[in-house]
Amino acid sequence: MSIFRANATEPEGSSGKTETRGANGPRDGTGQTGAGDATGPTGAGDATDASDLNAEDLVVGYPTAPEPVIDGESIAAEPGAVTALVGPNGSGKSTLLKGLADQIAPDDGSVLLDGRDVQSMDAKPLAKRLGLPSQERTSPESITVEDLVYHGRYPHRGFFERTTEEDARAVERAIDLTGCGHLRDREVGSLSGGQRQLAWIAMALAQDTDVLLLDEPTTFLDLHHQMEVMEVIETLRDESDVTVVVVLHDIEQAARLADRVVALKGGEVRARGPPEEIVTEDLLSEVFRVDADVVDTDRGPRVTPIRARHEE
Repeated sequence: MSIFRANATEPEGSSGKTETRGANGPRDGTGQTGAGDATGPTGAGDATDASDLNAEDLVVGYPTAPEPVIDGESIAAEPGAVTALVGPNGSGKSTLLKGLADQIAPDDGSVLLDGRDVQSMDAKPLAKRLGLPSQERTSPESITVEDLVYHGRYPHRGFFERTTEEDARAVERAIDLTGCGHLRDREVGSLSGGQRQLAWIAMALAQDTDVLLLDEPTTFLDLHHQMEVMEVIETLRDESDVTVVVVLHDIEQAARLADRVVALKGGEVRARGPPEEIVTEDLLSEVFRVDADVVDTDRGPRVTPIRARHEE
């Protein structure tokens, strides 16, 4: 169950856009990925209601590459928790995430959403349950932020259906969670890179899925907006049972944010488990090729990089 269904009260200042958006509403075409019917039990924060997302013996690659990027790996995203994928550039994090979202068809293995192979699900039903904003983010430069966020509601409507009060509430909550209220009437083409990032995250939240996949959501953001994004993810975990898988470059952010960390190198899972067990000086040396001091704190492991390691 999503955070929006878990907190179903009408927000103050709802935009009430349902009467002004036209018969068809915004058309899709923003590159979002999708997912089965989003019905389910109510009650926020109960992990027993959360969705399972598991990859089993997954082999994922690209037609132009001679070898798969991910070759026979298995991972399980803890239901209702935050799983962070970490690793150096080229380790396969984003490819694995796209494989989980069925944006790249696996050469072998399977991805199961609550026990059902995602490849057996049609695109629109899948989009109701699983969301991944595309990194190839394309939209008309003249579209407003609010209209972009409304694109996240596409899986929940028929082609000729008007937007509903439920759509409006979901959009308002997404804009509120991401702090985009002051941007709602701005054209996307006028935004900075960080502001665009927040707008696309808001669109993903409006999609209102049981599983949310995020690929480097803090990239291009200043420190303030990075903290805002992390707080959004923490809210999803703490006030709902959304299952979140997030790719992060910042190992300390991952250690602070995630319930479980999966470390990859060269397309292989090198370690997995709670941050306090995974984020160690040995792992940083082996996977990231850096010498660092790691100190356990109340907010998770604190990492102080010392020097880059070079091959002998």
